[in-house]
Amino acid sequence: MTNPIFFNKNIEFSSISCKYSAARPGRGFGVISGFGRCILSALTFTGLLFNGAANANEVKGLRLWSSPESTRVVLDLSAPTPYRIFSLDTPYRVVIDLTDTTAFQATSSPEGRGVVVGVRTGVRPQGELRVVLDVNQRVNPQSFVLEPNDVYGHRLVIDLKPTDDAPVVKRAPRVDRTGARAIVIAIDAGHGGDDPGATGSRGVHEKDVVLGIARSLAAEVEAQPGMQPVLVRDGDYYLPHRERMGRARQAESDLFVSIHADAFRDSRVRGATVYVLSEQGATDEAALRLAERENESDLIGGVSLADKDQLLARVLLDLSQSAAISASSAVGDRVIERLRAVATMRKSRIQQAPFLVLKSPDIPSILIETAYISNPGEELALMTPGYQRSLARAIHDGIVDYFRDNPPADSYFALNPPPQRQSPAQHVISRGETLSGIAQHYNVSLPTLKQVNSLSGDVIRIGQVLSIPAG
Repeated sequence: MTNPIFFNKNIEFSSISCKYSAARPGRGFGVISGFGRCILSALTFTGLLFNGAANANEVKGLRLWSSPESTRVVLDLSAPTPYRIFSLDTPYRVVIDLTDTTAFQATSSPEGRGVVVGVRTGVRPQGELRVVLDVNQRVNPQSFVLEPNDVYGHRLVIDLKPTDDAPVVKRAPRVDRTGARAIVIAIDAGHGGDDPGATGSRGVHEKDVVLGIARSLAAEVEAQPGMQPVLVRDGDYYLPHRERMGRARQAESDLFVSIHADAFRDSRVRGATVYVLSEQGATDEAALRLAERENESDLIGGVSLADKDQLLARVLLDLSQSAAISASSAVGDRVIERLRAVATMRKSRIQQAPFLVLKSPDIPSILIETAYISNPGEELALMTPGYQRSLARAIHDGIVDYFRDNPPADSYFALNPPPQRQSPAQHVISRGETLSGIAQHYNVSLPTLKQVNSLSGDVIRIGQVLSIPAG
């Protein structure tokens, strides 16, 4: 059992010096880092975080999420608040000073811990609240602010990354002694951590159900000879979209699959949709990468843009992106064919959208809205492990269908094409049968059976054909 996070008022205020580095535009006002003994110079923070209210602000909560490579700290604030952050050694700690803030209302221990082993607070002169995060190693704090949304109010977010951070995502192993490699599938569960995504009427969060589907899909891919899954997110933490793309590239993925659950103001709307990158999204991304090519080592198909003239770089990007979109559409078509057997389809054809997570120029990428969590029936189905597995299996089968016909030349699939998996079983209703009895017979949940067959009630008729999802 881990020691709980603790809160107290006993804080030392020793003389410290710090090195100041400006924060990225729109991401707070600065991050101060420095180690050892030093003198902290006076800093003035103005702009987005200024609060003109007469009353002192409050920290209304503190939450933590940990990922394999960082820990996210979220301070829930009563109002926008000027702040400063710096790091100390001996012992390791991160200090957050909040101007015109006198109260720390968080009373319970956050669930995640990561590098944070304790939390201390104290009120300094001139109405400044100091929050000290005791950490177990040297970290690099990066901060930004978030505006209120439907779930949370004003927030200050601090990401704590160990300074000696090692790559987390590993390359897929070779499959056999002949050198035939695994086809690598990067599986991205959308949202996570402080970003719950959409929320259903029963309080079910998108981030939780899509993680369940992603893990089921990873298990299906892992069991497939010649394939290797990479879970981009395997816990309740948030990753920026470009970091998700970066992890897929680091793993040398052949396909990127992002899993989501849609929402709409009309609760009657239902069904799954598969997206690929739109032409406008591709154009915007190409322009961005051309603008940044001198400052990054980004590769397209193993070719660096940094040493290419503008025209050649643009041609290389266009060729790579066009090929990726074409392959994405072909994969998406196969996935739709398989999803039809287990889910209602909102759109029967591939849709295009400028989703940032789809903008990798050299990796085919699809985004799957598996259902509408705002629809009560689909929300209930999404909660069931059986339906999550059925969706995962259909997605897996669509991916295998594509790579069976389009195997990379050096892959295991090129040497050993897999057999085609049959679609879900079907059941013809006979006299006297009930939905609950059929569900029990096939060891599937009743909500899952109804969802797969787009049934709103329990009425069935003799001769009706039901699709039976995997149990």
